[in-house]
Amino acid sequence: MNPLRPLILAAAESPRLKRALTGIPITADIVRRFVAGETRAELIEVAQALLDSGRMVSVDFLGENTTDRSQADATVAEYLSLINDLAALNRSALPGIDAPPVEVSVKLSALGQALPDDGPATATENLRILCTKAAQADVWVTVDAEDHTTTDATLATVRELRGEFPWLGAVLQAYLRRTEADCRELSGPGSRIRLCKGAYREPHDVAFQRAYEVTESYLRCLDALMLGDGYPMVATHDPEPIADAEDRAAESDRGPDRFEYQMLYGVRDAEQSRLAGEGRAVRVYVPYGSQWYGYLTRRLAERPANLTFFLRALVSKS
Repeated sequence: MNPLRPLILAAAESPRLKRALTGIPITADIVRRFVAGETRAELIEVAQALLDSGRMVSVDFLGENTTDRSQADATVAEYLSLINDLAALNRSALPGIDAPPVEVSVKLSALGQALPDDGPATATENLRILCTKAAQADVWVTVDAEDHTTTDATLATVRELRGEFPWLGAVLQAYLRRTEADCRELSGPGSRIRLCKGAYREPHDVAFQRAYEVTESYLRCLDALMLGDGYPMVATHDPEPIADAEDRAAESDRGPDRFEYQMLYGVRDAEQSRLAGEGRAVRVYVPYGSQWYGYLTRRLAERPANLTFFLRALVSKS
């Protein structure tokens, strides 16, 4: 595992470093590689370009750990407007792929999960509002994963709302020791699971720490999803899991309409285009908004190449 990862994740939790980095004018240029912009108008321009390239999109309005009800309400309002704007995009169906080209990703902590007065219930009701709107607009919704302390509450909400919205997606993180079992439980008919490696700083007793352990867990979880009855969403940039997903899909008689690849905006764009050009379903995770600091630091921690890019840009601009 990248030896700088613990330091970078610690930086993600440092208000002092956040103030320092967000106050540097050149930081904005670097952020734009990984974040579509701070406004919905900027996001929509990026999303349309990706759709025109034969890729699909999953849009995240950045924000998390909301402890103010008015802020949670504002997040719901932004997502409702976002769903309207995404529904209005030119989003022609991709040949051989039935999945809706547009999706929103949402963190339950942004919808009020951490509010002091029954936060999980508030987040569940807010998510229900978004899903109702999304169903009318033919837009998918996937619930993002956060740190392990929220996993039980998040999955409880997903289970509850799947009765009304069976297409509701959930994100599982392969570095958590529990995730293989969660994959088996949640991969039933009609389910959608986005499998990623994981991006938070977690203790050893709940998460694998070594890179090879995380990769091995990812492949076991991928097996469980491919053998299940749901729709796996393979969220990775690593060549081994990408190739393995293709092999496992063939072994389980899955055509390109029964699973998809997902990658981050600004990471391995050429590989995204290659897969899409070969007729694979590729969805790009596109974040926007002013609350980009935590997201960016987690992206830097995930991939040393991202950190190298960031540091090179700082040096070249200084």
